[in-house]
Amino acid sequence: MSIAAIIVAAGKGERAGTDRPKQFERVAGKAVVAHAWERLVRHPRIDRVIIVIADGQQDPLAEALRGAPHEWVTGGAERQDSVLQGLETVAESEKVLIHDAARPFLPDAVIDRLIDALDTHYGAVPVLPVVDTLAAKGDVLGNVTDRASLVHVQTPQAFRTAEILAAHESWTGPAATDDAQIARAAGHDVALVEGDPALFKLTYKADFDRAEAMMAHQWQTRTGLGFDVHRLEAGEALWLCGVKLEHSHGLSGHSDADVALHALVDALLGTIAAGDIGAHFPPSDPQWKGAASSRFVEHARDLIRNAGGILDHVDLTLICEAPKIGPHRDRMQARVAELLQLSTGQVSIKATTTERLGMTGRGEGIAAQAIATIRIQETN
Repeated sequence: MSIAAIIVAAGKGERAGTDRPKQFERVAGKAVVAHAWERLVRHPRIDRVIIVIADGQQDPLAEALRGAPHEWVTGGAERQDSVLQGLETVAESEKVLIHDAARPFLPDAVIDRLIDALDTHYGAVPVLPVVDTLAAKGDVLGNVTDRASLVHVQTPQAFRTAEILAAHESWTGPAATDDAQIARAAGHDVALVEGDPALFKLTYKADFDRAEAMMAHQWQTRTGLGFDVHRLEAGEALWLCGVKLEHSHGLSGHSDADVALHALVDALLGTIAAGDIGAHFPPSDPQWKGAASSRFVEHARDLIRNAGGILDHVDLTLICEAPKIGPHRDRMQARVAELLQLSTGQVSIKATTTERLGMTGRGEGIAAQAIATIRIQETN
């Protein structure tokens, strides 16, 4: 029996107070929609997952899913319009789960209970008991409602596909907030299964804070250390921290020889135990001759992101007698922040000398060391 899942992710999420639609905001290092998508696509009983997005959201979705193969369709003006688009796409399936992207933490047990309920019912929804006192609202407190007869309704909601598709096609009422209403209006009974507190909906900023706090125990902090040194030679361009400086000598190396960025790349790779810069960009490979070291930084940054990590801070120290770093510090800080997609407050650039000792003290080269700090989810 084929089972499909639809994730409704076409909303604007304006009440969340975020800079972009809430389904693309990150929680615990991952986009909200990615949490729900991964839990559904990895479930052994689900054969197909469709994400319904608004027009023009294809690129944000691809970024949210970190380039993983996925199916999507464009939704409509109202939630039920988007669901209908999804249902028409999976019309050949026998069962379907319809889930809101704003509920990212979806337990396998809830999915199983919903699917099992469809053996004897046309539809099923996860619910939780109401534990708070409920009362009518007015200028003053109104009458209390019997909470024993009420439940909190969550998603995903599960249905036999043919019946819920027909119910959506025949719906003529006002905008429906969930699909169980539409199923009931078509004459179908909807079973109740046990929900889960983890399925709370992200609506306001406080909900995002709660989600981060809930996931905090799953995170560990890691640091990576990088060091590099390059020789100064006449006639070479001098690149430091992604900024080209005017100087009598430049750094010699297979790429643009940006010693600071090379140290940074090693630090970034170290946080996820991904080897060193030479393993990813071997100097024996001619394609990297003269290459901009910014490409190496972006590669390491993306590896951390793809591993589910969050880059929190980097600290770079340049070791040289000349040129003076102070006049260029702000530009360097801004460039590194740009490459890592961080704020400048998360990037530290410092400089020191070796009191004219050693090769850097004699002006023969420049050395750099870097430390990167990330958070990443613990793995068993």
